[in-house]
Amino acid sequence: MPATLIALPTSLARFRRGLIRLLLALVPMLTVAPQRGGAADPLAYTVTIAPTGEAEMDTALGDAATLVALRESAPVGAFALLSRARGDAGRLATVLHSFGYYQGRVAITIAGRPLDDPGLADALEAMPDKAEVPVAVAITPGKLFHLRRIALTGDVPPGMRGSLGLAEGAPARAADVLAARDRLLAALRADSYALATADPPQATLDEATGSLDVVFPVQAGPRVDLGDISISGLQRLNESYVRRRLPLQPGERYDPARIEAARQELADTPALAAVRIDTAGSLDAQGRLPVRVDVTERKLRAVNLSAAWSTDQGGRLSASWTHRNLFGNAEQLTLSAETTGLGGTATRQPGYNLGALLTIPDWQRRDQSLTFRMLGVNEYLQAYDRTAAIGGVAVQRKLSRELTASLGVTGELARIKQEGLTNDYKLLELPAGLTWDSTRNPFDPTGGVKASVALTPIASFGPTGTTAFVIAQASASTYIDFGSKGRTVLALRALVGGMEGASVEDVPPDQRFYAGGGGTVRGYRFQSVGPKFPSGRPTGGTSIDTGTIELRQRFGESWGAVAFVDAGQVGTTGVPFSGNIAVGAGVGARYYTSIGPIRLDVAVPVVRGPKTDTLQVYIGIGQAF
Repeated sequence: MPATLIALPTSLARFRRGLIRLLLALVPMLTVAPQRGGAADPLAYTVTIAPTGEAEMDTALGDAATLVALRESAPVGAFALLSRARGDAGRLATVLHSFGYYQGRVAITIAGRPLDDPGLADALEAMPDKAEVPVAVAITPGKLFHLRRIALTGDVPPGMRGSLGLAEGAPARAADVLAARDRLLAALRADSYALATADPPQATLDEATGSLDVVFPVQAGPRVDLGDISISGLQRLNESYVRRRLPLQPGERYDPARIEAARQELADTPALAAVRIDTAGSLDAQGRLPVRVDVTERKLRAVNLSAAWSTDQGGRLSASWTHRNLFGNAEQLTLSAETTGLGGTATRQPGYNLGALLTIPDWQRRDQSLTFRMLGVNEYLQAYDRTAAIGGVAVQRKLSRELTASLGVTGELARIKQEGLTNDYKLLELPAGLTWDSTRNPFDPTGGVKASVALTPIASFGPTGTTAFVIAQASASTYIDFGSKGRTVLALRALVGGMEGASVEDVPPDQRFYAGGGGTVRGYRFQSVGPKFPSGRPTGGTSIDTGTIELRQRFGESWGAVAFVDAGQVGTTGVPFSGNIAVGAGVGARYYTSIGPIRLDVAVPVVRGPKTDTLQVYIGIGQAF
């Protein structure tokens, strides 16, 4: 048999989408087709598609069959059923071809009679009311064709043949051939051939040998550099700031991966809601490719409200106001107020936090920010009462997408009452730290790692004189996604910390380590894990270590459940892994919303003491960690 030139569908997905559009246009005509008396109108029918033994192809055949897709949503009469079946015969044959079965055959029978039976229409008209007509689809795939010759023609740079990812002798699947064209174009553009084109592949079918020859016509064009970069969409943000933030320069080689990375990086700017980067369809007079950056600014101001509740810390009500572009260079000012200790067992009366945070991005250099912070605190805890004013300045430098370094200076004036004694403290802190975060989603991480290390030298000017000590702390959490879709996740976290240079008595109470509560060991009252005064109130310690294992399972679209075990201990030696260990266990429920999961956890202490609570309940937004 002579070779035949065939046209492969531009893509199987595009073929299906076009098919659905055509069907939707035809449904009104099919449903009002003229009927002759006798048959039920519409005509009920069942459909059976014989399996081919190839699961993926069987799925594609079922998706393409309008006899199946429209059986309930668009009932038809006898003549329209015949028309629908005849259309499916061609559509199913196209599916066979797309899988490499170019000699495949489709046979459809209705009530046991083939579609070309001249008496079939009359037989269907004569069907009694409420009868279900059986429709059977028989598939004969035939010979599986294989690729024989694969070639590139036209203006093709050397070494591009391998980017196709096709092997001679492989099954001649249309989807694979079309994907090869996409890979070829991607490879050309990654090699700076920005204007490269590849026409639909030319396929020649040899039915006698069961083979397919494929030729890819290509025009690579020249390798190009980036031309002028224009920016549009700005309203209040300074263009000079956007250009500093954009890691692209005229004259550099065209690289689509670098352009996409630049778009993502610019989109991380809090003042921007969306960023789009497009290249021109032709070169400029210098033979370079112009670039257009189109941005959409976020609303200038935002108000956030949040609430949380737990049996130990009680209720928390928070509000914040944010200005996202204070002086035109994406400076962000946030003012916040929070009421704390509303009815908790670890608090004695309500308190408050008042804060102001000013962030200046790209200070002195790109990816370096300067942050000013002021905080007023008034809290009444079982461990101590504190009224404090805290102020600080810090520099953060982004070393990579995941890694950030920080260095700062913080001052604190505090009046703290513990065990009936009230003391005034003046603190000078020099915090330094490194943070790694590859999780991407702060409210519901399903993969990656969050880790931080911090070293903070502190000078304390208190009632016993001047005390100098150093706090070292490290924490990490990781998330293992068993199904790669975030539905079954094992979450792990750990914290270790220690102090050097001072005993517990010399360290201000608010600088000591405490454990217990939603952030460390659930099931135990906030700050209750560790050494205690004779009164039973927490003393605090100079060392800490905690760990958590939590299994998160999502059900359906909106619901989930968790089971967890927490453990930890606080000691007075300055070295972690000392002190009496506390273990808590519990379960929780999650309701997933657009802003994050709403969390409800119930935990009980496994290792009980004389004053240990029966259970603790925690409610908030976002996962526990």
